[in-house]
Amino acid sequence: MKTQSKKRLVIVGGGFGGLSVAHYIDKSLWDVVLVDRNNYHSFPPLFYQVASSGLEASSISFPFRRELRGRHYKGVSFHFGDVKKIDTVKKTVETQFETLHYDAVVLAAGTTNNFFGIPDLEKHVFTLKSTAEAIRCRNEVLARLERAALCRDDSLRRRLLTFVVVGGGPTGVEIAGALGELKRFVLKREYPSIDPDEMRVVLVEGNSRLLGAMSERSGADALKALEQLMVEVQLGKTMKNYVDKVLSFADGSIIETETVVWTAGITGVPLPIEGTDVRPVHAGRWDVDAFNAVKGIPDLYAIGDIALQQAEGYPKGLPQVAPVAMQQAKTLARNLSKETREPFKYHDKGSMATVGRNRAVVDIGKLHLNGRVAWLAWMGVHLMSLLGMRNRTVVFINWVWGYFNFSSGLRLMLRPDRYPLRSYWNE
Repeated sequence: MKTQSKKRLVIVGGGFGGLSVAHYIDKSLWDVVLVDRNNYHSFPPLFYQVASSGLEASSISFPFRRELRGRHYKGVSFHFGDVKKIDTVKKTVETQFETLHYDAVVLAAGTTNNFFGIPDLEKHVFTLKSTAEAIRCRNEVLARLERAALCRDDSLRRRLLTFVVVGGGPTGVEIAGALGELKRFVLKREYPSIDPDEMRVVLVEGNSRLLGAMSERSGADALKALEQLMVEVQLGKTMKNYVDKVLSFADGSIIETETVVWTAGITGVPLPIEGTDVRPVHAGRWDVDAFNAVKGIPDLYAIGDIALQQAEGYPKGLPQVAPVAMQQAKTLARNLSKETREPFKYHDKGSMATVGRNRAVVDIGKLHLNGRVAWLAWMGVHLMSLLGMRNRTVVFINWVWGYFNFSSGLRLMLRPDRYPLRSYWNE
């Protein structure tokens, strides 16, 4: 039931942005409800480590109900559910389980994969936009290696041992680097029947360099680091389709592979909104003003990856990274908690990506770091961004252990049973 003395704020999505709104909003003024399709917060920057068996999924996930017990969240309630409809006339948010009335809504649902209209691609490639997708990718990578260790058919063995990553952004570079480390340091120890030279890791990028959102030096350093890890990088190649285990490109070339990891595009999580003609403007992002209010829809706000907010130096919108979401959330929470409002101003604290042990790149303004120093900086930032002291401790121990012997992760294929068949969670 809605508290009569307060207005109700419904936050859709419990990522960095959603939790930050719940943290900073004045709970004496607002009855805050956090809605998410999962009952835990995930840490997307480390999905690639789950996919490559470097970390367990539980090490980068944290239950919402545990987090909301903290003193900063007193008065915030968590509701499990997948948002099916937002009615801007009735001012309701509907999930498969309930209907919530609201006075204001914050969209913080983040992004999902964008396949750019390529037919059936979603059915055949592996993706890294959720914990479940990372686990699936890990299982299938390990399954390919187990099958290849037994395979005597040369053609099938080549397909099984060819791993292609599409997209040269941070996620693509990181998962390609992790697979490169698997090839160079792990394969000969754990799969002695497979010659490391048989395993092929290919990173394909449509642009002329890697890490297009970072400096040219970062792209060049990442390329060099990947080559040291025996990753084949192909630049300026545009994917056409992936049919019958054959990856085709616009230039006519092909790669036969059973494993394609897609990191090439993102789009805002689709949210059905009724009672208005306003729709997302580009790649599923909602056009917002300087106060993160969705233009044309009263009492609806959007932050983070799902919001398109133009600013000086960012004519196509602010970057889709966690610091933007968290800064927007803090400003929005303060604006909703007082009569006067202040426009949002983004403070760029830099960007970073890792390629592997002692291999990373960092851009902070005009300062560029690479190698071990950048890698240590990357580890420190990501370690402190995890929720829960237990998770930080476990991840730190894994990283330290793995630094010396490359065996921090247990390469386990853990798959759910098929039976009994049921409509999961009454959806």
